[in-house]
Amino acid sequence: MIAICPTIAWAALLLPVLGAGTGHAAAPVVVELFTSQSCSSCPPADALLAELSRTRSDILALDFHVTYWDRTGWKDRYSLPQATERQRRYAGLLGQEGMYTPQVVVGGRHQAVGSDRAAVLAAIAAAAGPAVPLRLARDAAGLVLDVGAGPGAGTLLLVGFDPSHTTRVAGGENGGRTLTEVNVVRAIAPAGAWHGGAATLHLPQPAGERTAALLQAEDGRILAAAVLPPG
Repeated sequence: MIAICPTIAWAALLLPVLGAGTGHAAAPVVVELFTSQSCSSCPPADALLAELSRTRSDILALDFHVTYWDRTGWKDRYSLPQATERQRRYAGLLGQEGMYTPQVVVGGRHQAVGSDRAAVLAAIAAAAGPAVPLRLARDAAGLVLDVGAGPGAGTLLLVGFDPSHTTRVAGGENGGRTLTEVNVVRAIAPAGAWHGGAATLHLPQPAGERTAALLQAEDGRILAAAVLPPG
């Protein structure tokens, strides 16, 4: 069953987003899964997210582990207060009465039950890809984030994530199961405001094996995404 949290609710292999006219492929769509290792409905959604991240180059998959399941017999070692707050924010933006797992949010504007393949694919098809140029690189002091000019305004977010984790769950609804999850978010934090103009930011490295950046409008739309190349 889908687990509903009573709290009224806000939110891969990530690829660089390139500006229009560069001759490169269109930017991928950001797919965020809100999940928990304690939720028995979540493993099928985790498997679908892993499949999408593996088979579709147009998908940017992020796995957000929420905290409100941690009191039900197993504390998810990857749960983050920031993930719960992000889902709560989305609930308000999307007009939902509460938060639940597993939930997928696509492009910041479309949502579906994370294990419902048809609904998730429909949300992906309905979402517009990011449209603002964004590039993430390293320098001697840390990270350099370059954002191009474009319409609108938004917030730049820095995301740290691990490509894969396998966990033996010892309690809760999934007690005794071994779960494998991909693109597990370990940190997400604002990196600065964007008001339509080109800008360069110098930032510290967040927690996580990989680093990505998002540009998100006030209404939740993902305007751009980029990933730090490995190495």
